[in-house]
Amino acid sequence: MNLSQLPLLAAIAAATTLFSCAEGGEANATAAGTETTNEAKPDKAMDPARAEAATPAAPTTTMTFTEYEHDFGTMNEGDVVTHVFEFTNTGSEPLVLSNCKGSCGCTVPQCPKEPIAPGATGTIEVKFNSKGKKNAQTKRVTIDANTDPAQTILTIKANVTPNPMMAK
Repeated sequence: MNLSQLPLLAAIAAATTLFSCAEGGEANATAAGTETTNEAKPDKAMDPARAEAATPAAPTTTMTFTEYEHDFGTMNEGDVVTHVFEFTNTGSEPLVLSNCKGSCGCTVPQCPKEPIAPGATGTIEVKFNSKGKKNAQTKRVTIDANTDPAQTILTIKANVTPNPMMAK
């Protein structure tokens, strides 16, 4: 290999690692063959966007979910399943969900766009597409809102039975 090709190879390896969806949940394999996880919490001082998200601009309120985790059980690779998480605004201010994001493109949340009045309930529908997924899967949905703390994490799990017809 020519040394001038090394930066290109490193860039391709980095892009593949950054933009791939982990099969086993939150873990990603790196070019060196080691495993990294998203478990480590970045230092808020080092991440200005996270520091901004941790300080809601509007008055804060609280929300309580009936459950924070759902297990779909065993499913076949390629199945698409949906679960609805229910919550209540248990605070005294209107609840505004500013952002709902899945940890992977296979996990898609649908959050209410309108504020939730104090005492009112709402739902977040989470769709999981198991295409290309195998074995134990754990995915997260991060909800940013005018709550303290500003982020709430919901978790979905599934055990995906590999489909031999979908093998690469």
